[in-house]
Amino acid sequence: MERENDDDRRISPKLHRQISSHLEPDETVVAWFLSDLDDELRYAETVVVLTDLRLLSFSSDGAGGEANVRSWRLADIGALHTRDRWGLGTLELAGVAGPLAQWRYTVGRAASAHHLSTRLGGLAKGDTEPDETWEAAAADVDESAFAPRSAGALLRLLTFGRRRAGLMGLGFALTLAATTAGLVPPYLTIPLTQELTHLSVTGEGSLGAVGWYLGLIALAAVITWLVTWGQGIVMAWASERISADLRNHTYAHLQRLSLEYFGGKRTGDLLARISTDTERICYFLSDNLVDFATDVLMIIGTSAILIWLNPTLALAALLPFPLIAWLVYTARNHMQRGFQRGGRAWDNMTSILADTIPGIRVVKAFAQEKREVERFRKANDQIVAANDRVNAVWTFFWPMVVLLNQAGLLIVWGVGAYLIYVGQMEFAVLIGFVNFISRFYTRLESMSRMFSATQRAAVGAQRIFEILDRLPSVPEPVRPVHPGHLRGQIEIRNVSFRHGSRPIIEELSLSIRPQEMIGLVGPSGAGKSTLVNLVCRFYDVADGEILVDGVDIRSFPVDEYRRHIGVVLQDPFLFYGTVADNIAYGRPDAGRDEIIAAAKAARAHDFILRLPLGYDSLVGERGQSLSGGERQRISIARALLIDPRILILDEATSSVDTETEREIQLALDNLVKGRTTIAIAHRLSTLRKADRLVVLEQGRIAEIGQHQDLILTEGVYSRLHKAQQEHMLDVE
Repeated sequence: MERENDDDRRISPKLHRQISSHLEPDETVVAWFLSDLDDELRYAETVVVLTDLRLLSFSSDGAGGEANVRSWRLADIGALHTRDRWGLGTLELAGVAGPLAQWRYTVGRAASAHHLSTRLGGLAKGDTEPDETWEAAAADVDESAFAPRSAGALLRLLTFGRRRAGLMGLGFALTLAATTAGLVPPYLTIPLTQELTHLSVTGEGSLGAVGWYLGLIALAAVITWLVTWGQGIVMAWASERISADLRNHTYAHLQRLSLEYFGGKRTGDLLARISTDTERICYFLSDNLVDFATDVLMIIGTSAILIWLNPTLALAALLPFPLIAWLVYTARNHMQRGFQRGGRAWDNMTSILADTIPGIRVVKAFAQEKREVERFRKANDQIVAANDRVNAVWTFFWPMVVLLNQAGLLIVWGVGAYLIYVGQMEFAVLIGFVNFISRFYTRLESMSRMFSATQRAAVGAQRIFEILDRLPSVPEPVRPVHPGHLRGQIEIRNVSFRHGSRPIIEELSLSIRPQEMIGLVGPSGAGKSTLVNLVCRFYDVADGEILVDGVDIRSFPVDEYRRHIGVVLQDPFLFYGTVADNIAYGRPDAGRDEIIAAAKAARAHDFILRLPLGYDSLVGERGQSLSGGERQRISIARALLIDPRILILDEATSSVDTETEREIQLALDNLVKGRTTIAIAHRLSTLRKADRLVVLEQGRIAEIGQHQDLILTEGVYSRLHKAQQEHMLDVE
């Protein structure tokens, strides 16, 4: 089977071995599926394996331990059902007596889930052909392929430093100067100790020389301080701007991604990546990167001086270094995996905040405060658990480095004492050597302490680049055709569209004349919203084509094409800001007279003047300070102001009362004049002014005609109309 994503056929070799060890000798894997969400929609991997004898589920605890295993015999299984809806899917295991289990997944795994369900049905017909992808799932992948790629992610950050290359170069030049100045004092301790030895033993030393050496040491310390101060200012200034560039670039790339991407992501996850992760990267660039460079230069310079002073003692002093390097290598992967788990836990907690704070009215209306507090507490506990694993490694790692450094210092004293005893070294040289080696080990400790922040930055960089590496599913044309002034003729030719493995629209064809109003009706799930999303090019068709004025819309630059489209949604979204800013969102350069004219046409002018500051009144986050009808009329004014050639009305009057609907309908009458309009409405009475009604059912056109004609045909539209009339009578 061809899968949609390489990631859904890759599992760790360790988990693959654990699963294989649970299979019986004559048991054959016929299909398998990798779920990527848990029941609370957190990112977690579970492998579902179908064999010729049973169905097994293996979920890892994420800590490298044994997987949690569940098993069902085929005789106890009724069916496997898949349900996919806008970026999220559910694989449900039904037993003879009722539901047995379910697994959640994002849209990228939909094809694999559907394949597993199909193979289960095939087993009843005797189809036990083994799945060839199972043995290759991990056999051709080295364990290191699952190790975090921290170095590559951090190196990619340097590409964002090209605009600040001059500042970064100046910062590293100052780092080199500070490091060089820092090597002077320990070297001067050698002649200083010699002079002091002469003074104390033979009396032949010079106080003037001692003062001279002390003055040079003080001067070197002041120079080091000044250069380090300048270096800190330069690197902080540069790192803040590099991080800002990274945030700007990531946000701009998010804006270019298609709606399909956002359907499978949680708001809190994206917020954490752009805010928390870039902040960690900024800290790494401003502090850790410079400190790391300083430490490396100091270690190299110190090592060279140590070897020059006494090669034998230098080799003895560096004995613990290979063991420290091994510790760093061993701890790196453990810590980075821990930070990745912690990052996902932070995403989950941030997502809960992003859900519940804007939705606080719903939380309180249903008295679910305790439930949300408990949900937040569990997410917070996951962060603590992930950090505990990291801290267990970290608290062992850096004290061990300190211990090895102390051991190295003891080795220097011991070997140095022996060399003095046999007459191969002066005492002053040993003192200078100890000063140098103390700085050497201090730098090693410093590097070990910044190791944690470096790994956090590496994980943050990986998460940022996961966004930047994602390509939009609605690409810009290679040879763009600029739309110019559109007439609004729309031709839909044999269009098909699938969401995951589920067909939404199949071979649909429809021609819409310029300035014609089309009403889209049909039962829920018929494909109405999907069709207008395709016309807006929020998604691209899987097959067929959509032409506007005879040109395939995929040939138009996306932003130029959408400037000709006005959209009025069922639940209008208003941004935090003034009423005038929201009306002028599509045309920020519009004058106040144009804004007022659009508001009058949308029948919003009167209620706007009753607001405390009129057009300068703040509407609050998502327009919560306004009623639903007021928000809808502002959104109509917003669409009127851009004067679109194509107008999309998606359930524009479904959520308001009758009086408000009348006001909105009068505003819509002004809006649709002279425009090609596609309107979706559940209230069929609102579409009586449409030139034609297009009735959709299961992704196909069932009927086309006017209201009165369709009523008489006693087809889909007639059934919908009768059902709605009966509902209205029941309500009365």
